[in-house]
Amino acid sequence: MWSKEIFGTDIYHLLATFILYSMLGWLIESIYMSYCNKKLTNRGFGRGPFCPIYGFGGVIGYLVMQPLRTHVVLLYLVGAILATSFEFVVALLMQKLFGMVWWDYNDKPLNYKGIICLESTIAWGFYACIIVLFLNHRLVGLIDRYDAQFGELACTVIMVLETIDYLIQLSKVIDLGTGKEKLLEKYCQIRGRFNQ
Repeated sequence: MWSKEIFGTDIYHLLATFILYSMLGWLIESIYMSYCNKKLTNRGFGRGPFCPIYGFGGVIGYLVMQPLRTHVVLLYLVGAILATSFEFVVALLMQKLFGMVWWDYNDKPLNYKGIICLESTIAWGFYACIIVLFLNHRLVGLIDRYDAQFGELACTVIMVLETIDYLIQLSKVIDLGTGKEKLLEKYCQIRGRFNQ
């Protein structure tokens, strides 16, 4: 299973880079929001250091944008547009599933319904360039430093733990007998102040 290829990359490397991007994204966003809030802020949904939106974004972005590696301006533009589109779709899905979006750009200039904004779009373009031009091959190098059996076991353990963590947090948030207001209240109790 681990050696089966998707888009020219084996499942092991795809899953390992997904995990690393999820953790790295969590770390960067938590540091940034801790600085903004002037207190420690966990930006993940679960208790662990994991934001899957960054994992999906990093892996999908790299796979799609790798051919643009030699065209930096095009890489930047495509990265900004793709990531903003991805953020928009995730926000729509969250709104549909949970009745809310867990970020708010209403205070940012040139935002659309508080779920996407120009500031983030500009940042996504830079992140795309960083991922494709500098980061991804370093992450793959880090993955390749370790024995594949150890890596496969580590990926399995991390994904099982994160799945359990997310299921526990989701069970605390979702109560089928309550309305959206109660859902928001429960989420706020779990995560602290909403939209930090």
